[in-house]
Amino acid sequence: SFERIHRSNLIGMGVLPLEFEEGTSWESLGLTGTEQVTIEGINQIKPRQKVEVQILREDNTTITANTVVRIDTDNELDYYRNGGILHYVLRNLANEAA
Repeated sequence: SFERIHRSNLIGMGVLPLEFEEGTSWESLGLTGTEQVTIEGINQIKPRQKVEVQILREDNTTITANTVVRIDTDNELDYYRNGGILHYVLRNLANEAA
């Protein structure tokens, strides 16, 4: 499906894919794309973990959104933690050559 491919591509580029919890959307939160997003504990994430995201609006009000990390496997987590699949492969090749 499109969602699966897009999610996989984000991980492959080292971008953390998050999904709003059921019943929540960018529209229901009134997001415009100008907000600043803070994700606490990003270095300790696990596949399919629930994460609270702090969203700071331009008017300095803050809202909290509940999300799910859409990294589904330990392999995907390794790709993400290495900054994407290219960095993952290059680091493994460098380690093998050392």
